[in-house]
Amino acid sequence: MDDEIVERCRKAEILVVNKTQIRETALAEMSRLKFIAVSATGFDCVDIEAAGKRGMAVSNVPVYGTDSVAQYVFSAILHRWHNIGVHDAAVKAGDWARQPDWSFWQTPLLELRDKTIGIIGFGRIGRRVGQLADAFGMRVLAHDPYPGDPPDYRTFVWSSLEDLFARSDVVTLHAPLTADNHRFVNRHMLERMKESAILINASRGGLVEENDLAEALNSGQLAGAVVDVVSIEPIAADNPLLSAKNIAITPHLAWATREARKRLMASTAENIRAFLEGTPQNIVNAVHLARE
Repeated sequence: MDDEIVERCRKAEILVVNKTQIRETALAEMSRLKFIAVSATGFDCVDIEAAGKRGMAVSNVPVYGTDSVAQYVFSAILHRWHNIGVHDAAVKAGDWARQPDWSFWQTPLLELRDKTIGIIGFGRIGRRVGQLADAFGMRVLAHDPYPGDPPDYRTFVWSSLEDLFARSDVVTLHAPLTADNHRFVNRHMLERMKESAILINASRGGLVEENDLAEALNSGQLAGAVVDVVSIEPIAADNPLLSAKNIAITPHLAWATREARKRLMASTAENIRAFLEGTPQNIVNAVHLARE
């Protein structure tokens, strides 16, 4: 893959990338490259330290999909707790018509009010999820290594990771993938969760040890999961989550509303314009550039 990247990009001064892995070995062959515009919020596809050492600035788009991803989280929660699709299929299969009663349901139906949501990563998206949760009457726990100011709604509490996993009815991940948190959602954490709880991941697949999650779902240790991201994308045929119980998997689409995509393209173009005008913005490797 590096050979193909180098072949296509060797003469480039500016790259626009998303998901393609731009590593040190490829950067070493791109002597003309000055700027990498990542058309996403997450920038783990680029070795930002190696780019910085070579004087290559890297930007991202920090604000474009906040509302879209938060909306996805609540569509995932409602999918699990009202199961409209399951009941729609049952009605169309004739199950309602065969019932002697006027109403029926095939899965437990739960209210969000007074349930607890645990949010890991309390940046822009995590905070928007917290706002929506509060509007639904949920209690909000959050964990972030750089917590910042707490929100002003009364149900909010900062929490340790262990306590958050143990107390939450929903755990939702909104942390960037780093070397420190790779696969931190593992057997140790999952065993702390309530058997009635669900896990949502609309952040990065590498945050989760997928074999452990599949085992927790299949054993009934965990009631369910909804994931929009997996460790290898597109999903590999042997991914254990494909055969796990009580999981919904979507193809990395939480960010992809029409409105969010328009903002993403406009912001990427603005990042390039700002760089060319000598006023770079949204630079994610400034600390590495400063070392040189």
